[in-house]
Amino acid sequence: MNLKNKKVILVGLAKTGVSTIKHLDKLGAKIIVNDIKDKEKLSDILKELDDLSNVEYILGHHLENVDDIDMVVVSPGVPLDLPFILKLKSKEIEIIGEVELAYRLSNNPIFIGITGTNGKTTTTSLVGEIFKKAKVDTHIVGNIGNPVIDTVGIANEKSVLVTELSSFQLESIDTFKPKVSAILNFTEDHLNRHHTMKNYIEAKARIFMNQNNEDFCILNYDDEQVRALENKVKAKKIFFSRKKQLQEGIYLDKDNNIIIDINDKIVLLNKEELSLPGNHNLENCMAAIAISYVSNIDIEVIKEVLKTFAAVEHRQEFVRNLNGVMFVNDSKGTNPDSTIKAIQSYKNPIILIAGGMDKQSNFDELLEIAKENVKALVLLGETASKIEGSAKERGFERVYKVKDMKEAVNISYQVAQKGDVVLLSPACASWDMYKSFEVRGNDFKDNVNNLK
Repeated sequence: MNLKNKKVILVGLAKTGVSTIKHLDKLGAKIIVNDIKDKEKLSDILKELDDLSNVEYILGHHLENVDDIDMVVVSPGVPLDLPFILKLKSKEIEIIGEVELAYRLSNNPIFIGITGTNGKTTTTSLVGEIFKKAKVDTHIVGNIGNPVIDTVGIANEKSVLVTELSSFQLESIDTFKPKVSAILNFTEDHLNRHHTMKNYIEAKARIFMNQNNEDFCILNYDDEQVRALENKVKAKKIFFSRKKQLQEGIYLDKDNNIIIDINDKIVLLNKEELSLPGNHNLENCMAAIAISYVSNIDIEVIKEVLKTFAAVEHRQEFVRNLNGVMFVNDSKGTNPDSTIKAIQSYKNPIILIAGGMDKQSNFDELLEIAKENVKALVLLGETASKIEGSAKERGFERVYKVKDMKEAVNISYQVAQKGDVVLLSPACASWDMYKSFEVRGNDFKDNVNNLK
C-alpha cells in the first residue's frame, strides 16, 4: 500500500488516532488531522505528536475544501453519517478506519475477530491467554485498548491478532477478513449512534462479510438475533449453546459437562470447573473454546486456562472487602443488559451504583430484574433522573442521586450491611463524566480503597 506523498485526512483524534498518524508519517503521507475539538481540549494528545513535522492540524471545525484528498481515515468515535463524512463520500474519496488500514499494511498475520454487545473483552482476553499459553506469537488488540496498527511491522504470518471489534470499528472496514470471527450476542446498545437495532446488527455482521468456506464463524445459538444471521455466513459455522444440546458445536450435556462436538466428540470439563462465574461467562468461555479448537490449540491448554483465568480489570473485578461488605468494579457494564448479567451473578443483596452518558437506552427491564436483589440504587451522571423515574415507578424507595463517584461510594458504604455487595455497574457509557470506562473504574477503586 503506497501512501507516499498522498494526502490523507485523519478525522477524530484519540488513542487509535495517534498511532495511525505515526504510521502514516512513516509511510510518507501528507497528513491533515481534523477534529471538531479545539487545540486546548486536545493539548494532552497533541503533545504525543510534537516530534512530527509533516502534519497539518485543522481543529475546532471541519475542512471546507476536500477536492485534493486521496484517503480518509476515521477514528471509531466519528459517526459515518456526519454531514462532513457524507460530503467526502459524495466526492468518492475512500473512507476507512484504523482496523482496515492496519489490515492492509500488515504482513499477513492470522486475524481472529470477536464482536457482540457484551462479553467481547472477556472473550478476547481469554482467547489471547489460551494462545499465549500455547506459545503462539499473540497480540491482543482492537477495542480492548491496543490499536491494531501498533502491530504493523511487528506481527508476521506466524502471529495471531486476537481482535476485539466494536460496531463503530466494523462500520469502516472494507477488505478486512478474519480467519475466525465470532458474534457473542446482540442487545440494545449505541442507539444514539446507530438509531435502530437493525442498523446496529448490520454493523456487527460486517465482521464475516469477507469470509469464505476456508474460514470459521462462531455464533451464539441461544441468541435468536445472532442465530438469524446463519444464512448470510459463507464461512464454516460453529454454534455454541448453554441451553440446547446441539448436533454439532459446543454445548452442555445433562451433567453440565462442556462438550466439543465438531470433528470428534470431546468432554472438555464441567462448567463448575470454570474460573469465571455466571451464565454470561459460560457463554464467553464456550465462544473461546470454539475459537481455540478450530485454531488447532491443544485441548489440555484450553482446559488449563479455563480453570485458572482471572477476571479482566473493570469486568466484575473484586476490589475490597471492608467489614463484610464486598466492593466490585464492573465499570465496563456500559449498557443495561451487561448490568443485568452482573447483578444476576450475585445472590447477596446489592447496592447498585449506576448512571452515566445517555445512549438512549431503556432501563425498565434492568429495574424489573433488579427488584429481586438490589436493595438500593445510587445514581450519577446524565441518566440519573431517567433511571430514578423508572425505579420509582417500580417501587424502589432507596434511591440516592449523587454528584460524583466519591459521594456514590460513601453513600453506598453507609447503606450497606455485612454480606452486601456494592456493585459499580453503570449500564451507561462514561463520557459525560470521564474520558473512558477505565478512568471511571479507577476512580471507583480509588474511592473504595480510601474508605476507613
